[in-house]
Amino acid sequence: MPTGRAGSMPGDLESRLAELGTFIRDQRRNARLSLRKLSEAAGISNPYLSQIERGLRKPSAEILQSIAKGLRISAETLYERAGLLDERSDVFDLVGEILRDPTISDRQKDALVSIYRSFQAETAAAEPRAETEDTTDR
Repeated sequence: MPTGRAGSMPGDLESRLAELGTFIRDQRRNARLSLRKLSEAAGISNPYLSQIERGLRKPSAEILQSIAKGLRISAETLYERAGLLDERSDVFDLVGEILRDPTISDRQKDALVSIYRSFQAETAAAEPRAETEDTTDR
């Protein structure tokens, strides 16, 4: 049974945790955050985050969500990397891509995400009306 230490985990889980840790470390470095700054932003201890990045600990969904928030990426991205969600090749994570873009400022990222989400909300609000109009035309 896995204990959270890499040496006692099955190979597949060990590999997945190592890949997850590497991904988190790469995202942290791309965001120009120190280990300490990310651990503070995520509300977890510095040593625990270090162990996650090194693939020595399996973080819970709640911890992954906190890390994602600190990195300003979607939690779903980390859930998929951790094997908590099936990867969906048909869905593009635009918000995650915007938040990972190192060529624009945080203010610009917030503006783009806000505009994108407002378009999504507008489309979602219009869809029920369109379905109602379709059924009344018959």
